[in-house]
Amino acid sequence: MKVDGTPYRTIWLGADGMAVQVIDQTLLPHHFVVRELKTMEDAEKAIRTMIVRGAPLIGAAAAYGMALAMATDSSDAMLARAYTVLMESRPTAVNLRWALDDLRALLAPLPAAKRRETAYRRAAEICDEDVEICRRIGENGLGLIRRLKPKSDRINALTHCNAGWLATVDWGTALAPIYQAHNAGIPIHVWVDETRPRNQGASLTAWELGKHGVPHTVIADNAGGHLMQHGQVDFVITGTDRTTRRGDVCNKIGTYLKALAAHDNGVPFYVGLPYPTIDWTIEDGVREIPIEERNAREVSHIAGRSETSDRATVQLLPDGSPAANPAFDVTPARLVTALITERGVCPASEAGLLSLYPEQSRAA
Repeated sequence: MKVDGTPYRTIWLGADGMAVQVIDQTLLPHHFVVRELKTMEDAEKAIRTMIVRGAPLIGAAAAYGMALAMATDSSDAMLARAYTVLMESRPTAVNLRWALDDLRALLAPLPAAKRRETAYRRAAEICDEDVEICRRIGENGLGLIRRLKPKSDRINALTHCNAGWLATVDWGTALAPIYQAHNAGIPIHVWVDETRPRNQGASLTAWELGKHGVPHTVIADNAGGHLMQHGQVDFVITGTDRTTRRGDVCNKIGTYLKALAAHDNGVPFYVGLPYPTIDWTIEDGVREIPIEERNAREVSHIAGRSETSDRATVQLLPDGSPAANPAFDVTPARLVTALITERGVCPASEAGLLSLYPEQSRAA
């Protein structure tokens, strides 16, 4: 995608072919800053502090984190340490585990002298694969959008959190169909949930939609149900950090409430996801998916640009009031109209997913 006319991915190798460049998403939308990751520890910090975020991008960053580790020390001990350290950076997004398992399985049998080059090559392949996967998700979702019968002279989508190109290597998952619809000349408008407490909708989704020229309006998180009641939403689309083999969807906190409102108002609720986000080892998302509990400061404070200074953080809560901050919730499969993957569209069910990924059948 483009930023002020310049094409960017969210992660890429620097000129030296060693250090990794990423966009610091904690500073958006007011500052566009590129950070350089030189060590595995840099990659771990970038993932943990959400300099990079979004399930597919976390996986790509973890892969490059393994490569950075091998560039420093390609021993078995470092391979094990890098796997452990990076795995603990974010507990919910399954792409992290997928990428680390992939790199470890590839590197472990190799002699130490070959691990560095192999790790960098595989990390680059994971990035390229993610771009192609997201492009295909966009194409498959575009087919659904073309079949919608909008209630006005434009198609109104509603999305929650950020599942655009900033959450992936490029294109995005939930936003890929929206970008492709816009590029095809379809009049589409996006209601953008602000997505408290980190405001990824207001800070990231609105920013990238604006840079690409997609019409959009930021709304308070609690406004979505009202808009659906009044016929102003034609479909809801979100991403996912982990989807179970039965089709339960774990995503940013507040997604479940949007799914309930959509179900009550007969609005289609779609989820865009790449295959690494499917956790075939888990069936019941509500009971089995670990939910990350983030720092309460994300609820008690908010950052933005003030009228008198460039950037400011302010306290929202009274002194002494505690805050809880579960970062994700789980939307049961029964509330999901369809899953949009790189292989096609399917019902949110084990049978639906296996129709696209038959190699994951237990009998296989």
